[in-house]
Formats: sequence, C-alpha cells, structure tokens
Amino acid sequence: MIGSVQSIFRIPELKKRILFTLGIFIVCRLGGHIPMPGVNAVALGEFFQLQQSTLFGLYDMFVGGAFARATILALGIMPYISASIIIQLMGSVVPYFQKLQREGEEGRKKITQLTRYGTVGISALQAIGVGIFLESIVTPSGAVVVPNPGMGFRMLVMLTLTTGTIFLMWLGEQIDDKGIGNGISLIIMIGIIDRFPYAIFDEVQQLIGGNRSILLEIFLWGLMFLTVAAVILLTQGTRKIPVQYAKRVIGRKLYGGHSTHLPLRVNTAGVMPIIFAQSIMFVPQTVATFLPESGFKDWVSSSFSYESYSYMFLYFILIVFFTYFYTAIAFNPVDVADNMKKYGGFIPGIRPGKRTSEFIDNILTKITLPGAFFLGIVAIFPSLITRYANVSYNFASFFGGTGLLIIVGVALDTLQQVESHLLMRHYDGFMKSGKIRGRRRM
Repeated sequence: MIGSVQSIFRIPELKKRILFTLGIFIVCRLGGHIPMPGVNAVALGEFFQLQQSTLFGLYDMFVGGAFARATILALGIMPYISASIIIQLMGSVVPYFQKLQREGEEGRKKITQLTRYGTVGISALQAIGVGIFLESIVTPSGAVVVPNPGMGFRMLVMLTLTTGTIFLMWLGEQIDDKGIGNGISLIIMIGIIDRFPYAIFDEVQQLIGGNRSILLEIFLWGLMFLTVAAVILLTQGTRKIPVQYAKRVIGRKLYGGHSTHLPLRVNTAGVMPIIFAQSIMFVPQTVATFLPESGFKDWVSSSFSYESYSYMFLYFILIVFFTYFYTAIAFNPVDVADNMKKYGGFIPGIRPGKRTSEFIDNILTKITLPGAFFLGIVAIFPSLITRYANVSYNFASFFGGTGLLIIVGVALDTLQQVESHLLMRHYDGFMKSGKIRGRRRM
C-alpha cells in the first residue's frame, strides 16, 4: 500500500490530477463558509440545533453544514442530483429520453445539457423557497433570522444560491476533466466528511468529561470499523452469470467464441433507496415543527423520532420497497437480453430472448432481497447506536445510513480511477489483483 501511494507521485500526470482535485476541495470548503448577505447566522445556528432529525438536517448533511450556516453554497450540488434523478426516471417512461439514452455519445451530451438546464431551474425554485423559509424563522429566544425581509431579499437569495450551485456543478465538471473523475460525487463526499472532525471532537469531550468509559469508546470505534467493512462487502457484492459468445466470421476475421460473465450487483440501487425513504420519513417531523403546541404535535414528534421503534420499522419497510423500485428502473433485463442476442451472446442452458430476460430477472429478484434487508439494517443502525449507546446523532450517523454508503461508494470509485492510472503505467495498484470495482454512479 505504501509503495502504491509513493507510485502516485512518480507519475507526473496523476500527481497533477490529484493536486488539482485537492485544490478544488479547498475551494468548495472555503465557499461553504462565506455567509449569505442579509442573514443572522447566530440565530440560524440556534434554530438548526433543533432540526437534526428533520429534512433540514438531512439536506444540511449533504452540503457539509453550509445550509445551517446560510452560506453562498447552501444548496450544495443537490439540485444537480435532483435533476439527474428526474431525467433518469423519465428515461424509463418518456420515449424521447429513451431515444437519447440509446444514441451513444451524442445522446449523453444532450442529456448532460438538459440536466444543466434542469439544475438552474430547480436551484432557482429552491432558492426562492429558502428565502421565504428564512424569513419565517423565529428562534425559541425570539430572534429573527432575516432582519430585513421582502422581495429584495428573496431575489438576492435566488441569485446567490443559484450561482453557488452552478459554480459547484462547474467545479465537479473540472474534476472530471482535469482531476481524478467522479467530480459531483466527490464534492458530496467531502461535504459529508467535513462533519467527521467535529464528531471526533465531541467524542473526545465526552471521554474527557467522564460521560463515557474508555472501553465503551474502543468498542464503538471497533463497531464502526466492522460496519464500514460490511458496507464495503455490500457495495462490492455481485452475482456472476456465465455468458458465452458464439463464433462469427466477418470477412477474413473470426469474432466471438469467448466466455465472460454478467455481473449482477447485490445492491444495484446504491444509496438511492435510503435517500428516498429518509426524505419521506423526515416529512412528519418537518411538518410538526410548524404546528402549534398540542398533543397531536407531541405524538408525531415521538412516533417519528429517529430513536423510536415505529420510525425504525417503517423506515426499514420503505427501504426494502424503494430498493426493488429503483432496481427495476436502473436495470432492465429485457434490454440486457436483447443486447446479448444481438451480439451473439447466450447463457449456457438458457434460450436467448425472452427466456434469458426472465432468467436474469429471477436471479436479480432473489439477490436483491438480502441486499435490501442488509441495506435496511445499515440504515437504521445509527438510530440503534443513538438509542442504546447514548451517542450523539452527529457521530452515530457515521455508523451507517446515507452518509456512510456515499463515502464508501465514492471512495471505491476513486480508488478504481487511481488504480487504472497506476496499472496503465505498469505500477502495482492498491490491490495486487487489480480488481477494485466501483459502484454505479449516482
């Protein structure tokens, strides 16, 4: 491993790409601390202390705390992710987008252009909503977040936040072109990791203050290590279906005649089921914050608290449902079977065409079930840690859930990019077999 790291800096191009990527990270984190004009940051911080288990807390995690600080990058890159997901979903039902997906490089360029337009539109709408939301906030101590509300403030927020999102989108594309790739995913990952030093500092304070024993602290860190290892296994797990290609003679050349395999991922849906389920589960808590004090508000708050059993059970069921739902959208067995038939491929013992698609669909359904259950366990694990180990939510969120899955997935993708550069120049990779596999990008 040490030799592989040293090899990175022996390759001028790879060294330049990594340093460029690190420079972009610094720019992103600096932008995440530039305050937006017209906002009382102290009052906003007081308000967000009570919003960790709501949609606002979830969004703030993805943007590295920039939303709670009301910075110029408060929206983060999430409008781009939303636009990408919308276009991907439309590709399953709208013929125009299905046609673009089949047109190769030209189709991808058009989809990228439409995604950028969608990002601008979503950013503008969300920014106006953020401006109205900030104007409505009054902290428990009676302080207002926006001292001078009005249409001027809302237009300023829309211009500032939309520009910030477009700037982040451009930085992500620069990482793709001049850095090590996976620009958008890396920006999200860095935003999540930004919270980790604060979580460690809180744990040190707990240990110094005598609120936690050294044995319990060692146990928690060991448990985190095992959880990360389990998430890596979930992300890398595949079922390989053997595929044989028939020999074909075209002109004077012989094509095909080789054996390969079709890898079916245990977790084809990636992190999307947790994002969808978490967004739904945080809605009741978010709505409850705007309700007047009553017994109904207390019931909603207690029932949908992330430490309650009702929350964990419903959250688990939603994740299993969305895992199957998103897998059905992301992977089409009919298209895979048609492409195999087109190029002379077949699964030994299975007739090409409809039989092949049914066989692949049956295998995918079976391997998705344990993947969905394991994904659900990983998602509710931070809630269990918070409930039984008396750990803050900020630290417990790194024991599983959306943040850990994103960090692991993006880290594996980045290792794959660096691995390819090393092997291309005849250096040993991080793994001697050179078989690090990345996940499907978001």
